[in-house]
Amino acid sequence: MFEKMFKLKENNTTVKTEVVAGLTTFMTMAYILALNPAILSASGMDPQAVLMATALAAFIGTVAMALLANYPFALAPGLGLNAYFAYTVCGTMGYSWQVALFAVFVEGLIFILLSLTNVREAIFNAIPTQLKKGVSVGIGLFVAFIGLQDAGIIVDGSTLVTVVDFTADFRTAGISALLAIIGLLLIGILYVKRVKGSILIGIVVTWVLGIICQLTGLYQGASMLPQWSNFDLTALGKTFGQCFNLSGQNINILDFVVIMFAFLFVDIFDTLGTLIGVANKANMLDKDGKLPRIKQALLADAIATSAGAILGTSPTTTFVESSSGVAEGGRTGLSSIVTGLLFLVAIFLSPVFIAIPGFAIAPALVFVGFLMVSAVTEIDFNNLTEAIPAYICLLCMPLMYSISDGIAFGVVSYVVINMFCGKAKKITPLMYVLSVLFVLKYIFL
Repeated sequence: MFEKMFKLKENNTTVKTEVVAGLTTFMTMAYILALNPAILSASGMDPQAVLMATALAAFIGTVAMALLANYPFALAPGLGLNAYFAYTVCGTMGYSWQVALFAVFVEGLIFILLSLTNVREAIFNAIPTQLKKGVSVGIGLFVAFIGLQDAGIIVDGSTLVTVVDFTADFRTAGISALLAIIGLLLIGILYVKRVKGSILIGIVVTWVLGIICQLTGLYQGASMLPQWSNFDLTALGKTFGQCFNLSGQNINILDFVVIMFAFLFVDIFDTLGTLIGVANKANMLDKDGKLPRIKQALLADAIATSAGAILGTSPTTTFVESSSGVAEGGRTGLSSIVTGLLFLVAIFLSPVFIAIPGFAIAPALVFVGFLMVSAVTEIDFNNLTEAIPAYICLLCMPLMYSISDGIAFGVVSYVVINMFCGKAKKITPLMYVLSVLFVLKYIFL
């Protein structure tokens, strides 16, 4: 059955490999079950309801990706978009979270329409191959940077970021950073020895070491044992369908358009960037740098966004952590089915997954960054008009903390450099349009 549905042999994979890949992707994404409720609760939403909405949206989107596109890509409410939702729309602008959810729902519908047409596919195909390589490397650096921060190895400092002082607060920050380093080394050793599930093993072993340190008093941070006392399965009712509860809401139409467009713009290019990066790492792009069945993949993403808005969460997008499952050999939608089902189970076992500390997940992210950065060798540095925009793109992603901003600077620099270096003929009309849109975004949004 699995062979017929997911074409395992054609993709040089097995059921066991896909299951391990799906588990690994889920483990590296499980943090969103804790982080998304923490962020969206700042808008007044119920944290438990958001957690359930997050898990259900991830389940719907990831299974849709598997069934529609047969790709090992997992989806969940995206970081950055949830912060914009909570702190800008519901904070600075003063709108209720119901209005914000309605904007997400409308954005999702537009996303679906764009996915059913060739607009988003054309955008993906218009991005030059060398720039796509830069996107892949940039995402790798971005993921590694996130991992180093989650591990507490990199912290704020007078130089913007610096290495943690291991001795100043050893029983909290110091020991967690040390455990993360041990986890990273363990994953590296297992990967070199070609041990299947090396990334997943690294996460679990680092978590267990953390629990041991906590039980022996060596670690004195938050509990790493599951907490079951406050679990409430009926909490979802507090957010379900509230995107349509707009009675008495005073909505400025211009504000609403700006909010919706901001969600749409970031969602589109975060998704495209992630698809480019992860697909490139998995060697899924064809000889022309195009991704087969991209329309179906984009449609799954769009469906998940509107479904998530109805459930009660910010825009759902394809997660860059899918690269961890790809690194474990995931190549088909079976991997996504496993990840999606685990998100569904997570509703009932959420205290277990929330208990996994950031420093246990962080080594996996850092190592996935290494795997994705390897694409830098595929960039043709002798072709300067191609290589410089790719470099700008890969540099901006981690330093600007945004996949979409990295793509924006890469696209604009590609157009400008090639225009003024006598190579305007190779710039497609859509690249000119994208450049203008990116510039307008920074002026007006």
